Amino acid sequence: MITGYAAYGMVRPGTPALTKPSRKRHWGCLCPFVRLAYGARMIRRRITLACALAGLAVGVAAQPAAATGPHGPTAPVRLLALNDFHGNLEPPSGSSGTAVDEHGASVPAGGAAYVATHLKRLADRNTVTVAQGDLIGASPLLSAAYHDEPSVEFLGKVGVTASAVGNHEFDEGYQELLRIQNGGCHPVDGCSPAGRWKGAKYDYLGANVLSEKTNKPAIRPWTIRKINGVKVGFIGVVTKTTPTIVTSSGIQGLRFDDEVAAANRAAAELKRRGVRAMALLVHEGDQVPSGQRPDSCDVVAGAGTRIARDADPEIDVVLAGHTHQQYVCKIADPKGRPRLYSSGSSFGRVITQVDFRVDRRTGDVVRSTLKGDNHVVTRDVPPDPGINRFVETWKERVAEVADKPIGRITADLTRTPSPAGETALGDVIADAQLAAMRDQGAQIAVMNPGGVRADLTYAASGSEGDGVVTYGEAFAVQPFNNVVGVASLTGAQLDALLEQQWTSAGEKILQPSSTLHFTIDRSKPVGDRVSDITVDGQPVDPAATYKVAANNFLLGGGDGFTVFTEDSSPVLGPIDLDAFQKYLENNSPISPPALDRISGQ
Repeated sequence: MITGYAAYGMVRPGTPALTKPSRKRHWGCLCPFVRLAYGARMIRRRITLACALAGLAVGVAAQPAAATGPHGPTAPVRLLALNDFHGNLEPPSGSSGTAVDEHGASVPAGGAAYVATHLKRLADRNTVTVAQGDLIGASPLLSAAYHDEPSVEFLGKVGVTASAVGNHEFDEGYQELLRIQNGGCHPVDGCSPAGRWKGAKYDYLGANVLSEKTNKPAIRPWTIRKINGVKVGFIGVVTKTTPTIVTSSGIQGLRFDDEVAAANRAAAELKRRGVRAMALLVHEGDQVPSGQRPDSCDVVAGAGTRIARDADPEIDVVLAGHTHQQYVCKIADPKGRPRLYSSGSSFGRVITQVDFRVDRRTGDVVRSTLKGDNHVVTRDVPPDPGINRFVETWKERVAEVADKPIGRITADLTRTPSPAGETALGDVIADAQLAAMRDQGAQIAVMNPGGVRADLTYAASGSEGDGVVTYGEAFAVQPFNNVVGVASLTGAQLDALLEQQWTSAGEKILQPSSTLHFTIDRSKPVGDRVSDITVDGQPVDPAATYKVAANNFLLGGGDGFTVFTEDSSPVLGPIDLDAFQKYLENNSPISPPALDRISGQ
């Protein structure tokens, strides 16, 4: 089942935090008790912490001989890490399916069966596999059609044992994240063809995701694994900007604390429990120059560097994500000691390997032994046959839906911007959302450019024929399943909204429907760049009220468009993908519109 599932993301957090007992695992306490608000009700669940660690061995058949040095006997540990997989079970295509290798060459990379092969080759008996979030969400239809259960199952199959929660894990809301972790069939769409969902085999960690009601963690903050007789603690945090980049209704009742403050609290708790070797899994990172090789460390210091620099010195390794970049760095902790800081690209194209030794007497990492290495997941190796069959099975299950024709186009509809920042595909999506909300009085519509994830090309992608748009292709364009709604804004508010296209985080040009025109001038100061706003050809009256259609990500203030939140009760309509599908069905064939709705440069 596909239809209707996005609406489930619009729920209020109310079930206890992620507390499913997992196989041979030890997880962080959420204080002695977890209390989360659900209306006027308080759900209280005591979490008993099993401190006996004898059963926590992770895939270790026998302990290797200890190495002896100035720190005494030491035990080897290897971490293998993935980040920002985004449900890419099949090898991703286009630029998303290549990676820059150690020689500076761009090579085909990614795909679940190849990830599995490389993980097997890199793993030894000292290995723990972890991840840094956005494993699901913004996924291809193959995974998203079944609420990313196929991807979560794959990640369990290849041994992922813990992951930071990413912002995209909240795409369908906190309650859906609880279901993905703990199991159970989808409350709207029911069970997938694979049967009742058993839950993730790995622990989602989010030390900085707190209940607003109790100020306690709403997601397990940390977990412990035992390797070769030594304990390693894993802490997870997600970017504190999450509320600005996900649908607000899906995280209602949650607060996202500063990453460093939350990591430090978790590190202190691990230390109280006798854990001195620690890795921070953080869904935040930095940018790098284009074409950087996987093990280079030419980063533009940003949020990731701040976290890696300022987090508790007890933390030895910081594994990052979110920005889809690749780098391996050493960065000094608050005590001046170097610790490893790295990120492994995205979409399953890079696996990060971290090796170190742990002093058996003190339980701490011998920092001089830390070594990081990013491995490109090349496709010049045999794909893992078991995972290959697994992916093919899901392809067969989703094919009937994906291949269904829903419209036609006369030429490519792309995300290539005009000098003003307008795109043909963005315009068509805005027109579709306007059409979907006309019965609710919508006069104009705007679309956030980051929500348009793929081009629609005229050439056939399969057997459907040139110019035919399939459901799978439309889904690739709009994979988030947001809900379209209408907000009431004055002309003055509309002007202020359009001025919010420029923030300290950069530029995001809203894509307008055919009924909205405006001019921009980037040479003017931020806050005074938009002029000549018209609705249906008439100049905007600052005192008049206008009905503006947009998806609920924008209506909730996403991407910094906070003016939308000044209407506290927008009227909601269909899922954005359903609106897009209906528009294609009713208006085909669709030609690329002239890029003249935004003037200026």
